[in-house]
Amino acid sequence: MSAKEKKVAYTSQNTYCTLNQFTQKTERVWLVFHGIGYLSRYFLKHFSHLNSDENYFIAPQAPSKYYLKNEYKYVGASWLTKENTKMETENLMAYLDQVCLAEAILSHSKLVVFGFSQGVSVALRWIAKRKIDCQTLVLYAGGIPNELNAQNFEHLNFDQIQIKAVYGEQDAYLNEKRLVHEKEKLDLLFQKQHEVITFKGGHEMVPKVLSRLVP
Repeated sequence: MSAKEKKVAYTSQNTYCTLNQFTQKTERVWLVFHGIGYLSRYFLKHFSHLNSDENYFIAPQAPSKYYLKNEYKYVGASWLTKENTKMETENLMAYLDQVCLAEAILSHSKLVVFGFSQGVSVALRWIAKRKIDCQTLVLYAGGIPNELNAQNFEHLNFDQIQIKAVYGEQDAYLNEKRLVHEKEKLDLLFQKQHEVITFKGGHEMVPKVLSRLVP
């Protein structure tokens, strides 16, 4: 006898977190995707030093939660794995559709899409699949999914959008060989219309670097 994998559809729920208030003073709306091991409410703390009147942050929550360091104390989360990636991506897209609907952000002229580490792959898949326009796209310490190609981003206005790729010079996950490959993919996908920003540090969120990314 052999095991057989089957599939069902069901209704699910998930949370997301926001930082600051959306008012008439708000200049930028940020949709920020955390990296593996984060919860959205803690990830938002990295942005708390930015002007609270001008910036409104929305942090979706990766759905797959687990205990960190086998201590059964602290909880982290992951967006995707190599298991059933296509199906899980579609689930994520449906979830993000609802976040955007609840926050009514897609009509905002100054939308900033920010991905850190694993969040980069989710941000790029969302922009590609939902044909999202944004003013600024930040790819911070993450890799570009291999299945994406230049056609996925033809809807972007490269004369207006700012695309910024950020890497730490001592990032253990992005060695020199992989960085060469990632920069080749950046050139291919975004017609070389991007800025590469490096900093002295590793795989980490750095306040001074974030301040440089504000449009």
